[in-house]
Amino acid sequence: MARIYDVAAMGNALLDVLAPADDAFLLRHNIAKGVMTLIDEFRALQLYEALSGTREIAGGSAANTAAGVASFGAKGLYVGKVKDDPLGRSFAESLSQTGVQYTTNMAAAGPATGCCLIAVTPDGQRSMSTFLGASSELAPGDIDEAGIAASAVLYVEGYLWDSPGPKAAITRAMEIAKRAGRKVALTLSDPFCVGRYRAEFRELFDTRLDILFANEEEAMALFEVETFDEVLQAIRNWPGIAALTRSAKGCVIARGAEVHVIDAAPVAKVIDTTGAGDQFAAGFLVGLTGGKGLAECGKLGALAAAEVISHYGARPEASLKMLAANARLL
Repeated sequence: MARIYDVAAMGNALLDVLAPADDAFLLRHNIAKGVMTLIDEFRALQLYEALSGTREIAGGSAANTAAGVASFGAKGLYVGKVKDDPLGRSFAESLSQTGVQYTTNMAAAGPATGCCLIAVTPDGQRSMSTFLGASSELAPGDIDEAGIAASAVLYVEGYLWDSPGPKAAITRAMEIAKRAGRKVALTLSDPFCVGRYRAEFRELFDTRLDILFANEEEAMALFEVETFDEVLQAIRNWPGIAALTRSAKGCVIARGAEVHVIDAAPVAKVIDTTGAGDQFAAGFLVGLTGGKGLAECGKLGALAAAEVISHYGARPEASLKMLAANARLL
């Protein structure tokens, strides 16, 4: 099948609710700092009422990456489940406005559209409380088989592994991608997610993955090591591409003996780190599907991450295509 899309991104379709908060707020509401915690609908309503100064944006990790891909001028497809309710319709409209193709059928019944309540502390850390809602109902029958087969890369967020239906849908999508000769990428999402599914992620790493995205802490959790150097030793014989981010230290891109250390792109002030990894993946994948070398892919990822941490929200506010052109990366 001819290639139509650069990236097919698959993840939890959520409405992001962002709000400034301090550490005292996190303690008062028993919110774990800097990670994602799954919650039920009742707690979601409680936290929503407690937060002030909220900003609501259609989100979810893979959806943010798809929006970043579109901002670079590349073609993205998104796979994720919402309910046919006001939030779900808002999500679909918001995503389509970014230029991303969204074809997943909305649920007519069942849980409401999911949401992610993000408390952003003054140090830029985001603490996420997530009600999966309808996104946990994603099933193999929701997969756009033709779209996956026509995408250069299938990109999957690790958070989807938290529900059996989406897990089966991922397996189906990976089978389709592999049969079509496409690349499969996984982002580990967060260290707690790795802790829950380490054995399964390691099996994917050994058998199905072509590209791994992880930050330093997630990578150490995956390989059960205590230093970043040990991570590099663990992947040195892996034939795939490991794109490993290290916050202010930049990133390391490795494929066998080929290793590139890329500095973080400069940013005047870190406002909100929400979506930094999502946009890094967008830039990297746009470079990779565009035929760029690994070092250039890493620089595109760093540029996209720098843009998104300079403001609230997990999606770019400036044209990433224009920024990359000005930096002579595209």
